[in-house]
Amino acid sequence: MIFEQLKQNRSIDDNEFNQVYPIRIKKLAARHWTPVKIARKAAGFLVDKPGKRVLDIGSGAGKFCLVGAALTNGIFYGVEQRESLIKLSRKIAEKYKIDNAEFIHSNIMEISFLDYDAFYFFNSFQENIDLTARIDKSIDPSEELYNLYTAYLKGQLEKTPIGTKLVTYWSNCREVPKSFSLESVSHGGVLSFWRKTA
Repeated sequence: MIFEQLKQNRSIDDNEFNQVYPIRIKKLAARHWTPVKIARKAAGFLVDKPGKRVLDIGSGAGKFCLVGAALTNGIFYGVEQRESLIKLSRKIAEKYKIDNAEFIHSNIMEISFLDYDAFYFFNSFQENIDLTARIDKSIDPSEELYNLYTAYLKGQLEKTPIGTKLVTYWSNCREVPKSFSLESVSHGGVLSFWRKTA
């Protein structure tokens, strides 16, 4: 079983993991869902003590949260505005008994970041400005929304306490406040590790 193998720290590739998803969701994986090796590295950085509350901003099909929850003793929360993806994420978590992953059906602008300890952002606002990045047609793309969400994310991160950790993946970093310092990058510079220092 995939999650048992993850819990035992065995190597799992994305084709193997993505078998938990229906075909339509599986087809979106290469573009939209976090690769297992990225999730492993990001979760390892974000969860530095038991019970750390990690928010995945725009969790999609829940892959980052599911992998992170299986690999660590953190608590992973995915916020996603598509109800169908939330239902799917919850169903997979329940089926595989991933008890430390929760999925919230909400818009990011209704979320207070002070309820969480660490954050993961895989550029979930990009589909508002890049028509090739659309997950489906349920949400109308809008540059205004992209700017609004980015400003909200930056403002919420600014409110977090010193020491807060953030991982960004494939981001232009517009959402990262100057109060966060870049600690390291990996995977050709597309995966960035941040900590709030001021």
